[in-house]
Amino acid sequence: MTKTRADGVTNFDAWKHAYASRAANLSVSEVRALFAVVSRPEVVSLAGGMPDVAALDTELIEKAFASLMSNRRDLALQYGGGQGDLRLREQIQEIMALEGIHSSVEDITITTGSQHGLELVSDLFLDQGDVVLVEAPSYVGAVGIFRHKEAQIAHVYTDEHGISPQALAETADRLIAEGKRIKLLYLVPNFANPSGVTLTADRRLEVLEICKQRGILIIEDNPYGQLYFGEKPPNAMRSLDEQNVVYLGSFSKILSPGLRVGYVLAPPAIREKLVLANESAILSPASFAQMLVSEYLSIADWQKQIATFRDLYQTKRDAALQAVEQFLPKVHTTRPDGGFFLWLTLPEGLNSKEMLPLAVTELVAYTPGTAFFGDGRGADNIRICFSHPTADNVRVGIERLSRVLNQQIDLLETFGKKD
Repeated sequence: MTKTRADGVTNFDAWKHAYASRAANLSVSEVRALFAVVSRPEVVSLAGGMPDVAALDTELIEKAFASLMSNRRDLALQYGGGQGDLRLREQIQEIMALEGIHSSVEDITITTGSQHGLELVSDLFLDQGDVVLVEAPSYVGAVGIFRHKEAQIAHVYTDEHGISPQALAETADRLIAEGKRIKLLYLVPNFANPSGVTLTADRRLEVLEICKQRGILIIEDNPYGQLYFGEKPPNAMRSLDEQNVVYLGSFSKILSPGLRVGYVLAPPAIREKLVLANESAILSPASFAQMLVSEYLSIADWQKQIATFRDLYQTKRDAALQAVEQFLPKVHTTRPDGGFFLWLTLPEGLNSKEMLPLAVTELVAYTPGTAFFGDGRGADNIRICFSHPTADNVRVGIERLSRVLNQQIDLLETFGKKD
């Protein structure tokens, strides 16, 4: 319960005068704000980007736990090093090799999820007013971090083939000419969150060269790279450039987000600072979670489990696309070749944020496109996440969503578009 003092000041704002200036940039994301709604069992949630952990072999998880407690209990329950468990880092080398990356185990740092890795790298590089280039749209968690660091977010035109190299060069050169300091380019090149698009092989080479020429460090965030449907995506950008790319990986999508284990592969000079930053922030990543992941990787056919996820998510993707085609013929959607997401573009005049309460009354939730821009755009977009509901519920959710959207489309056509 919120208490109010005699002078009318609530306990929510009693310390507002003492906050650091960057605290003003902290706000509840539009995705997190939906969690209370989507937890209701009657609501079909197409909002949060959650994996379907029910598809995991829980007996293997239990076996890994038992093995850990039998063989490495004392280490698992103790503090660890700031760089993370060596055995797990060696196993991560094997995982990254599937993306064409061949690295030194010394250049890998374990983090509390890849989001934590992005936070650490951003803290190392960003001063107030520095520029971060991002896709249009871009991952909501990254937008939140960059805002908190008081950076300027510059969106770069992105189409069905990924970020545009021409637009990237033009945007970078314009900002440099204005005297801005561009520090980072943040990308999700494979099945991007939220758009679902994949950066083509040719464009990856162009983007690498553009950033190298201008001294811009690339952050390659790749949580979905192994979750492809059919043809494997191009090799990681980090496999093509070891000095100008920081690579973020995660076990949240290929194992479990509840374990909160991610990793960063960085050039040696950055890695040294990264380990120090990690120790400063959390002393060490959680030993127990790291070693549980390591035990799982050692006893499980983890590539077979990833293949199971691929088949499952492809079935759900197909259900989502079929439902959009059937129930939302006036809405444009991306057609991802992997990952979790569809990106819908609504007819002109509709506002996804304003329509969300109407959707919830129809017992369906989605994420408004405004969450994925740092400049107010995205009102005519919706992110649909098909990974967590069953394929049948994906279809049900989109049918429910169509009731709201088609009603609003009919109103627009009857009474005209909003000013």
